[in-house]
Amino acid sequence: MKSKHWQEMRTMSDSELSVKLNDAQDKLFKLKFRHSAAPVKNPLEIRGLRRDIARIKTLLKSK
Repeated sequence: MKSKHWQEMRTMSDSELSVKLNDAQDKLFKLKFRHSAAPVKNPLEIRGLRRDIARIKTLLKSK
């Protein structure tokens, strides 16, 4: 994650982070579902989404 994006996330409110978290979790679910049927082109996207979700949860906990 770029530091610019990380700084943006740190300034977001809790409600904005919650919305972003829900969106990321939905996207991860859909991506995993598609991957189980047929391999996706970029499997590293799954890892990136998992890490983004963890970062968002960390920010929510710290606030």
